[in-house]
Amino acid sequence: MKMTNFLIFFSIVLAIYGVVNCYIFVRGWQAIPPGSTVRVYYAVAFALVAASFIVGRFLERIYLSRLSDMLVWVGSFWLGAMLYFFLIIYILDIVRLINHFMPFYPHFIRANYPRVKEIIALSSIGLVATILMVGYINALSPRIRTLNLDIPKSANGRNSLNIVSASDIHLGTLVGRHRFDLIADEILALKPDIVLFPGDILDEDLAPVIRENIGESLRRIKAPLGVYAITGNHEYIGGVEAATRYLLEHEITLLRDSVVKIDDAFFLVGREDRSIAGFTGRRRLPLDQLLTQVDTSLPVILMDHQPFELEQVSSRNIDLQISGHTHHGQLWPFNFITKAVYEVSWGYKNKDGTHIYVSSGVGTWGPPVRTGNRPEIVNIKLYFKE
Repeated sequence: MKMTNFLIFFSIVLAIYGVVNCYIFVRGWQAIPPGSTVRVYYAVAFALVAASFIVGRFLERIYLSRLSDMLVWVGSFWLGAMLYFFLIIYILDIVRLINHFMPFYPHFIRANYPRVKEIIALSSIGLVATILMVGYINALSPRIRTLNLDIPKSANGRNSLNIVSASDIHLGTLVGRHRFDLIADEILALKPDIVLFPGDILDEDLAPVIRENIGESLRRIKAPLGVYAITGNHEYIGGVEAATRYLLEHEITLLRDSVVKIDDAFFLVGREDRSIAGFTGRRRLPLDQLLTQVDTSLPVILMDHQPFELEQVSSRNIDLQISGHTHHGQLWPFNFITKAVYEVSWGYKNKDGTHIYVSSGVGTWGPPVRTGNRPEIVNIKLYFKE
């Protein structure tokens, strides 16, 4: 991203982050009795937790250590907690506003208001902690999503193709070697003919990946027809050239606005992520230009990280598009936002004969938590015309 645009974007995000944290802090402060020493501990703890994600990510880039790991983990959980504390407080403030104009609080609340505030505050902490715990366990438990799709084209004698796709892994501090080893085991257990990584394999910073030598886990993922990947927006955020070089060094074939014919049976097309424009000022190749290298009488599979402009794909004799990026919101209720933004936020759609699948992803970004949706590895079995 050009420096000016980056600074504007970062300033807006930081301002929103600051305002939300101030809102939560003030409401929490008001729930503690005036004069209580708890207020001092609360203020110190809140400041440390609220700053931990930003400080931890900064430290990662200049001095990767256990301290930076701890700060990133604490701060990442806080991002999830922040959302749910904000929602709880916002709802309570609406109730208070209604009561102000149309009083309906029962006598026991009015008579014990300070005590009621303490109980609500403690209950809110317990509720948010429970949501985060359940969401964390859910994030560690990917399911296998299986689709059986017919392609009305001949593949030069090949009857079927077993694809395993894993998007949005976000390898780094939060998704480390041990967790990725489990994901790799799941991928290999499906005995894929081909493995596809539709973007965001890596998180922002490459250093934690190098430290844990996660590349060796990537290297052990094998398939008869190869292992292919495309860039996602996070490869660009962390430095796309270093990211792609690391993947290539560990036997992942990158398709960056390029096409490969596989087994003389089908074409695989990989698009550069849309982020290329913001980070480099260049444009990715138009889809029509890429397709000049393709014989569309054979099956055509397209990987495009961000599932925008699906009508372009469905009108060009492409048989399957695989995308990710959305995380299907990752945290409820953000799934309602992604549903509004994307034609397909998650799942399968047949659009004018083109099969489209948008994965919720197998990893997480920000909070290591998923609420309202499951992480997934996608097993797509294609059956070709004889």
